[in-house]
Amino acid sequence: MTPKKSQSHAITIAILAMGGEGGGVLADWLVDLAEHNGFVAQTTSVPGVAQRTGATVYYLEIFDKAMIPEGRQPVFALSPFPDHVDIVLASELMEAGRALQRGLVNPQRTALITSSHRVYAMTERIAMGDGRMDSEKLLAGAKAAAKQFIAADFSAMAENFGSLIGPALYGALAASGQLPFTRAQFEATIQRGGIGVTSSLQAFGAAYHEAQRQLNGGTEAPAPEGHVGASAKQHAVGPRLQAMAQRIQSEFRPAAQSHLMAGITRMTDYQSEAYAKLYLDRVKALNQQAPTNEVGDELVSEAARHLALWMSYEDTVRVADLKIRRSRFERVSLEVKQNTEQFLDIHEFLHPRVEEIADTLPTPMGRWLLKSKWARPLLGRFTQKGRIVKTTSLRGYLLLYFIASLRVTRPYSLRFSQEQERINAWLECITNLMPINEKLALQVVKAQQLVKGYGDTHSRGWRNFQRLITALPLFQNEPDAASKLQQLQKIALNDDSEQELLTSLKAQGLLHPN
Repeated sequence: MTPKKSQSHAITIAILAMGGEGGGVLADWLVDLAEHNGFVAQTTSVPGVAQRTGATVYYLEIFDKAMIPEGRQPVFALSPFPDHVDIVLASELMEAGRALQRGLVNPQRTALITSSHRVYAMTERIAMGDGRMDSEKLLAGAKAAAKQFIAADFSAMAENFGSLIGPALYGALAASGQLPFTRAQFEATIQRGGIGVTSSLQAFGAAYHEAQRQLNGGTEAPAPEGHVGASAKQHAVGPRLQAMAQRIQSEFRPAAQSHLMAGITRMTDYQSEAYAKLYLDRVKALNQQAPTNEVGDELVSEAARHLALWMSYEDTVRVADLKIRRSRFERVSLEVKQNTEQFLDIHEFLHPRVEEIADTLPTPMGRWLLKSKWARPLLGRFTQKGRIVKTTSLRGYLLLYFIASLRVTRPYSLRFSQEQERINAWLECITNLMPINEKLALQVVKAQQLVKGYGDTHSRGWRNFQRLITALPLFQNEPDAASKLQQLQKIALNDDSEQELLTSLKAQGLLHPN
């Protein structure tokens, strides 16, 4: 696209980036680009709330020297003003959403260039349910709100060349034609920087061509996968699970098969092949009883998914196992961009409660510990402050390896016996409800998402789940029982204090006295 001609007012640019993504370098490049090509420029930065490694808004204004009257100087603003920003560069899709929320994107004025990948915010990660924002809706809203819109996974594009995302966004900006500079002038700025020139220019070029493709009528890059259900793709299994995979294909309805394939893989990884067979036996009972209609298909499919999550509950053994896996070390090494000359230390903060320790012990010992008037408070003194374990050291690794090896004793543990009793009661509730109200039975299946996480998060979710199941007989015969349970479940998921759910249950006469 042909670069814009100089204009009589300042060109305003906002860059929304997270820590470590090169937002500051990108802002410096733009200042250098402007000053080397007959413009004056000013840049400011405002750090945001420290989430997802910290977000910062960089704001620039550039003005053509040729348009400045003799004896006068332009006055630049220190921060972006709603509806008065010409260009917004967002390093991540939620950052584009923040720009929309702040009113920085004007449909008559603003060019919005964003990466379509997601780095989930803390509020999305800790939500009891699926707290993720809908990426497709966010992309659609961003496109509708901007005069010019360019979106692609610039993060993956940059990683392909060992670069940060900044050069990729810079390339897309160059292709947009929103600044009165040529591609050669943009690239000269990168070369003057003198650091990571080759990889930066490669990321710049890839993004430049992608942006040009979109502006010339190509289709935008699709939203990142995040809300695609397991039913949308077939889950491959290894040779050890082929017999179970064949059983799934022959004995279960197609709507649930993909979830079941993922489920047996998860169960085997979590415990054993025998545990995976137990998982299939449990779902099979629902598969046989559920009606052969759309609701019945969804019920079995959702039951397969939620049962797999519940049967692979998080305990000390699971946490230790995940923290010492080779894939975890490789992922951390990749994230910090470790090279062959660097040493990497990983420190894990572990804070198991007495309850988690008791849960790992054999059932009789675990119950004794929880009831003991001297052992429990004594152990609590050692767990009160938590502990930092260096998993990249032999000592730290072996400590977690020992805990992970307790997987063979898990079926005899207090937590295992408790969870199996709870799972059986949940499945029995679903089975009893299906002939009466299949939609309510489906909602009871979905209510399992309350029971998740580890430590205090799990305890809170379990209490809320118990409250709903205890209240269920009081309204299960009402015509809108499924909708009522769904609404109560949403309240429980959205309130960490538990008070909103208690208030709602009390107001409806559904709160049982303890």
